Amino acid sequence: MTLFKSILAGALLAISLGATAQEAAIRKALTERLPNLPKIDEIKQAPMAGLYEVRVNGSEIFYTDAEGNYLIQGHLIDTKARRNLTEERVDKLNAVAFDALPLKDAFTIVRGNGKRKMAVFEDPNCGYCKRFERDMQKVSDVTVYMFLYPILSADSGEKSKNIWCAKDKAKVWQDLMVRDQPVASASCDVSAMERNIEFGKKYRITGTPTVIFADGSRVPGAISAREVEKHLAEAKVP
Repeated sequence: MTLFKSILAGALLAISLGATAQEAAIRKALTERLPNLPKIDEIKQAPMAGLYEVRVNGSEIFYTDAEGNYLIQGHLIDTKARRNLTEERVDKLNAVAFDALPLKDAFTIVRGNGKRKMAVFEDPNCGYCKRFERDMQKVSDVTVYMFLYPILSADSGEKSKNIWCAKDKAKVWQDLMVRDQPVASASCDVSAMERNIEFGKKYRITGTPTVIFADGSRVPGAISAREVEKHLAEAKVP
């Protein structure tokens, strides 16, 4: 049994070294032939035989052959299982563990029993965010961790500062986003917003609203209340 394990370990090591050499060869070929291609983060075998996944910019996926002679941009579909494998892979790459969120840098909006959880990154000048907030009035029994994410303009930063420094952040936020009421000036320590921006850069949050559910799944854009309910039902509360 010990001899068998040694042989098996040797075979696995050989396969691993072979795969590493193959990936290095592909990386070299693509880098030399396509100098404008973003820095390659990872190369790995794709679910389809003979195809390799090339990952750039964190979660952007291309496919290539074993020699790097061809580069394919598009979605890989499993026709038997009727699954979009590329979409599933990108969703996994974009996932943010809920316990990794700096919740101290957010304020909460609690509806109903607040049992379900979700987090949202929003800019106060974002029209899609206003639409999202108005639709969210239909969703109950949820705690929303609201991260101010002022990325659209200097005025976004000013409004966010006033909201963060308000006595009742949740009320002032909803007055602005749902009822179009102006935000009164206020001042306090707003380093939380700077940390939100840094967090967003790290996790490539490039637009607002961006919604993160308890299972780590991330959804960009102003999804409907019905879609929110669907994701909340599917997500496991940590």
